[in-house]
Amino acid sequence: MKIVIAQMNHETNTFSPVPTPISRFARANSLPLEGEAAITAIRGTGTAIGAFIELAEKAGATISLPVSGHAWPSGLVEDKAYEYMCQRICDAVSEGCDAILLDLHGAMVTESYPDGEGELLARLRRIAPHTPIGVALDMHANVYPAMVDNADVIAGYQTYPHVDVYETGRRAGTALFSMLAGKATPSMAWGQRPMLPHVMRQSSLDSPNREIQERAAEMEKQGALCASLFVGFPHADIVNAGLSAVVVTDNDPALAKRWCNELLDMAWKDRAKWVYQVEPLEKSLARARAIDPNTSPGPVVLLDHYDNAASGGTMDTMAVLDGILQSGLEDVAAFAVFDPQAVSEMQKAGLGAQITLMLGGKLDMPSLGLKGQALKVSGTVKHLSDGRFVNRGPMSKGVQMDMGPTAVLDTGKVEIVVISRQQEPNDIECFASQGIDPNKKRFLMLKSRVHWRAGFGHLASSIVECSGVGVCTSDFSVLDFKNVRRPIYPLDLDAQH
Repeated sequence: MKIVIAQMNHETNTFSPVPTPISRFARANSLPLEGEAAITAIRGTGTAIGAFIELAEKAGATISLPVSGHAWPSGLVEDKAYEYMCQRICDAVSEGCDAILLDLHGAMVTESYPDGEGELLARLRRIAPHTPIGVALDMHANVYPAMVDNADVIAGYQTYPHVDVYETGRRAGTALFSMLAGKATPSMAWGQRPMLPHVMRQSSLDSPNREIQERAAEMEKQGALCASLFVGFPHADIVNAGLSAVVVTDNDPALAKRWCNELLDMAWKDRAKWVYQVEPLEKSLARARAIDPNTSPGPVVLLDHYDNAASGGTMDTMAVLDGILQSGLEDVAAFAVFDPQAVSEMQKAGLGAQITLMLGGKLDMPSLGLKGQALKVSGTVKHLSDGRFVNRGPMSKGVQMDMGPTAVLDTGKVEIVVISRQQEPNDIECFASQGIDPNKKRFLMLKSRVHWRAGFGHLASSIVECSGVGVCTSDFSVLDFKNVRRPIYPLDLDAQH
């Protein structure tokens, strides 16, 4: 038995100015890994593709792994990058196989295709019309009909922060292997509701998503092969952005449809709870200053959630960091500012050097009508590194991360991690690898939205959400939606389904 296993994973923020060439999918290399090198790097990691490899090896299958590409969210995927990965996958399938397992995202937008995953799956179906295809998707997938029409099994993450990525791979893979063994005949139902849930209201640790994801997991205990509620990714100005659900049953299409509608109705009924209420930055920082360390010991997390790498943010907007410096907060560790030029300057200055930098603000944000604004910062070069570390978990446990050349600038009150490749702070190693113990800090400024809770949630004594500047804004009114289907809630409060 031969299984083609591949990864082509990207969440596209169509408002982001951050480019997405093939090198972004490669991390420490110029091209994504493939073949035995990829299998060796992935085996044993907490990833969906890692689960696929484990299941295939357990079944004694021969594995063909033509590409393993995973990129942090950013702007439109360059056609050259997309075609490189698609061609490698299609070529592998053309050589013949018994099944295909794909670790995709579900919200990839390319220069030419609003539905990158659906286009890939359609190509594969033309090559192998009867070969079983199983797909693992991110909870933030913007699902299109072409994904469902050209796959046999789809499973999505049931947690946000995404701590069940490996488990989702197992769910999709197990269902597909049951199909191969003649033990299951997948029936898949898909549906949408006209909703654009705010990302800051999507956590599965909170209502309303918590209860819906619990119900999806319960459906699987009751016999569904896979049950998934996709909250969607709202920072993609495409027709099908938004909330959807996919349920796969064993040869029971009526039950699949009924359960799919149940998940969708749960989300629609509580649609007002998916809306985020923005608080002015000055008020947020005032609340942070007022927190008593005696009654609230432990780090206070200051979320710079408008500039999150895992939603396509530039990671170089300085509004929140400027507010922290101006407010006089002390004993702060900040992760992170994307500024390769500043890192280079600190490398040239050397450890212990006193330096003044124009930090951040290198990238304009034309979709918001904003120019980048650098911040003048002085301090000591405290740490220099290659920016590589391995995640402790629970999110992406065992995965090699690469921030590129990295430096820490200590202003005396704030230790600022400055990086050369965007990286969200979802694991404690992002600080520990730079010589910073987050447990001992009074404040942690994190350019994150929800994933920080995987690595730091147990540390936080208090959480202060800081509305700064960036293409991950939670204020939908500043985003110029032209292509998303209308009416849609909450852009249109009278939207009906």
